[in-house]
Amino acid sequence: MNKNVKLKGKLWTLFHWPLILIIPLVLINIGAYINSAKVGLAVSVFLLIYLVCVGLFYLWGRKNILRQMVDFGTQYSTVQKELLDEFELPYALLDSAGKILWVNQQFSVLTGVLKNNHKSITTVFPSITREFIEKNPEATDLSLEHEGRAYRITMRRVWFDELLDGSNFIDARESGEFLVGIYLFDETMLKHYEKENVEQKQVSALVYIDNYEEALEGMEDVRRSMLIALIDRKVNQYFTNVDALVRKIEKDKYFIVFKYKYLQQLEEDKFSVLEDVKTVKAGNEIAVTLSIGVGIKGDDYNKNYDCARSAIDLALGRGGDQAVIKNYDKIHYYGGKAKQVERNTRVKARVKALALREMMEGRDNVLVMGHSISDVDCIGAGVGIYVAAKALGKKAQIVVNNPNASLRPLIASFSVDKGFPADMFIDSAQALEMVGRNTLVMVVDTNRPSYTECRDLLRRTDYICVFDHHRQSSEVIENPVLSYIEPYASSACEMVAEVLQYFQDGLRLETAEADCIYAGILIDTNNFNTKTGVRTFEAAAYLRRHGADVTRVRKMLRNDMAAYKAKAEAVRSAEVYRKDFAISICPADGLESPTIVCAQVADELLNIIGIKASFVVTEYNGRVYISARSIDEINVQIIMERLGGGGHLNVAGAQIANTNSAAVKRLIQETLDEMIREGDLNV
Repeated sequence: MNKNVKLKGKLWTLFHWPLILIIPLVLINIGAYINSAKVGLAVSVFLLIYLVCVGLFYLWGRKNILRQMVDFGTQYSTVQKELLDEFELPYALLDSAGKILWVNQQFSVLTGVLKNNHKSITTVFPSITREFIEKNPEATDLSLEHEGRAYRITMRRVWFDELLDGSNFIDARESGEFLVGIYLFDETMLKHYEKENVEQKQVSALVYIDNYEEALEGMEDVRRSMLIALIDRKVNQYFTNVDALVRKIEKDKYFIVFKYKYLQQLEEDKFSVLEDVKTVKAGNEIAVTLSIGVGIKGDDYNKNYDCARSAIDLALGRGGDQAVIKNYDKIHYYGGKAKQVERNTRVKARVKALALREMMEGRDNVLVMGHSISDVDCIGAGVGIYVAAKALGKKAQIVVNNPNASLRPLIASFSVDKGFPADMFIDSAQALEMVGRNTLVMVVDTNRPSYTECRDLLRRTDYICVFDHHRQSSEVIENPVLSYIEPYASSACEMVAEVLQYFQDGLRLETAEADCIYAGILIDTNNFNTKTGVRTFEAAAYLRRHGADVTRVRKMLRNDMAAYKAKAEAVRSAEVYRKDFAISICPADGLESPTIVCAQVADELLNIIGIKASFVVTEYNGRVYISARSIDEINVQIIMERLGGGGHLNVAGAQIANTNSAAVKRLIQETLDEMIREGDLNV
């Protein structure tokens, strides 16, 4: 053993303590001589023997122990290296540039990298680049695939200053250099079992026949049974193809259970049973349509069923003929291309009228509000609710912020001189002062909280009612005590007019009230050209009997010259896109209500031969508004939903912030192209 090898630290203390003990032994020997020569001589003999033993230890034992320690250290290091090399966990060491410095056997087997082949890690895992190594933190986990297997890779930086701390040869404390250790964890089977666990989860679904009574009406008994059997067969065949359990729970309702792994197959198929069932003919004049509600990803079966119930309610609220998939995070829609079937029965209107009456009787006051930038239908429906509240002796007020030019003639007709209260129409600030926990807040002509005139009203009362004719979306007013949403109705005014007929015997409307409600129906049906049914004309006839005058209403709804010129310019500059769509930008300069002109232009463009749908864009108050219209072939509602809006099959719209008209026009064209490619639009 080399004499220059020196010990330090605890090992130095261990080896030198026998020498240190000589000092106290010498002092003890001197003290022994002072007290007794014999005792001192005995201690001297012991000290001499001790010195001989210590000397022999340092001459022979020290070299032998040091040699054994070096041998152990060498063997220990070799064992460590062999264990690491034979370690079952794949491991590699890289430099800061991603060059492979060393790999163990498992890493070499998995990646094909030999120990003497120092290539870049990017050649094995392309996503691990030099930039990735430099930018990511010291400890990084990422998942990737290699040769069909899934791996989780853990990367850990090993800094030079930690490796060389205390070195007498290299100072790397401020170098910033590091090595990278990579560990590979094979998670192929784990991913497989996780996927299998998700795929085996139960999916609950409810299937309702939308128009069961209407389809069977007027049919012979034999043909009725045949039609029902054919529908049952269509539904059973479709869902048994995905190994589903189908049970009929009512004459027009089915409960279905299947595995989650088949849901993607149904989505790719876009629930073709919706279209297949329409082809069933057994003497029925009206095509049968279905609504499907699917609940997924619940923590248990009951939550999946609750999601399915919410989904089917949403599908029915949107007019039926569609599938809705709902979990607690997202909602997806499929179908919804058929025209809503008008119900001839008024039972629902009568039930809602009685429920509304009971609700009003127990409240202190009533506040009615519609959507922001109120229109004639919104005000007309509000006036109808005001009439109902007045009949019960309840104070009612209509919330309108900044009424535009088209609404002022209507509002002006409710003057104090004609017996109406001065505070019949109030703004949001006044409404917030009037609202209390026992106030009934009526929301009309919208079912989205973000679209209302004053959203804060919804948070300050325990009683909310919703009357609307628009299809529901994923954003809905939460926990209303009464909800009446009928997408088949032409307007909110039509719904309110029906309710008034059953609200109270002998209820009479003032002329101004009847005119306002009638005007709402007139505007939303484009002079009875769009979405009109038997009940629309019955509601109009009811209003006419109460004094509504067509000529008087027409005068109130006339445009000024600036609006007429803007309308003419928008029609002149309209572009025909893909031979079927008319797209135009309506100028907003000088217009007080460009959104109303925008809607009028969209209606006008449908009069052009060959146009299946029209889209008119205008800017107002920092937002871009889209009015979409169609006659019967194109569902503009699903197009507008792609842009964050909604509406009806033939009448829809959207609002987009932080953009301009030209960009929105391009967005509409891109959306149409995408939907045509995906097969959602048939042109």
